[in-house]
Amino acid sequence: MTSNKKVEDGLEHIKNAEKSLKTSLLKWRPDYENAADEYNKAATCFRNAKSYEQCKDCLLKAVECHKQNRALFYAAKALDQCVLVSKELGNLRDIAEYAERAANMFQTHGNAESAASSLDKAAKIIESQYPEDALKLYQHATEIVLIQDSTRQAAEYTSKIARIHVKLQQYDLAADAIRRELGLHQQNESYQATGRLIVALVLVQLARGDVVAAEKAFKEWGNYCEAPELQTLETLLTAYDEEDPENAKRALNSPFIKHMDVEYAILARDMPLPESSIPRAAASASNNVPGAKGEESPADNIEKDPQVSDSAPKADTEDDDDYGGGLC
Repeated sequence: MTSNKKVEDGLEHIKNAEKSLKTSLLKWRPDYENAADEYNKAATCFRNAKSYEQCKDCLLKAVECHKQNRALFYAAKALDQCVLVSKELGNLRDIAEYAERAANMFQTHGNAESAASSLDKAAKIIESQYPEDALKLYQHATEIVLIQDSTRQAAEYTSKIARIHVKLQQYDLAADAIRRELGLHQQNESYQATGRLIVALVLVQLARGDVVAAEKAFKEWGNYCEAPELQTLETLLTAYDEEDPENAKRALNSPFIKHMDVEYAILARDMPLPESSIPRAAASASNNVPGAKGEESPADNIEKDPQVSDSAPKADTEDDDDYGGGLC
């Protein structure tokens, strides 16, 4: 009964909103402000009754009324509510569109912080199922905060961008995003997270199959790393340089890497290991060489035969004695 009462109240508010939008001989212009207020009240009633479709419909009508009344801030707030209602409905595809519209309205109103926050909240909702759409929202949020010179917030959004690129196996773009994040941390003189980022950059470069780029990144940024990070990177790069799969696997399974962000931990888990520097064909050929695996070669027998080794020098001595006094 309670839900039905709330639905009835919502329908009553809709009627009031429609009355406010009607014009007459004495009322030439619709009352958009009152209509928007009534639609918002109706949306609240429908939300409490868990009638989310009707709730979203009223919110969208409120958005239009606020736009007609040039109240863009309140229109953007209504679109933010549409994002949450769409989440309840499971219509995640609509969320990115509502968030973009809300952000544009917030920016037009001059509220860049609310614009970036709206994009961030929407991206978090859809990131797991629609990472490509979330990526665009984070990129837009980064652009907004950079205009406001909020480099700290930009670094946070750029970190999310890099992780999504890693998740999508877009390693070139991930490497670029990590470098941008490193640059932003330098501007903020925030070096606490830098060491972990160096490890992430090295992992991404190795995933690209570019050991040289990984070593270059370590040489360029390694002085920001702490002892555990340095030890892990040195072991990892040495293993890949020497084509040592066992040491590479050991380094990738280090506790330090396993406790990184989940995208980088998964990347390390699935990282292709370097191939052994000893080819199998060469190893099998070496087994057939005399002396391999404990077998003695003829040269070894000569050295180990005391009779042969003793007789050779003596023969040379006797020849020297025979001809020591000349032919006479």
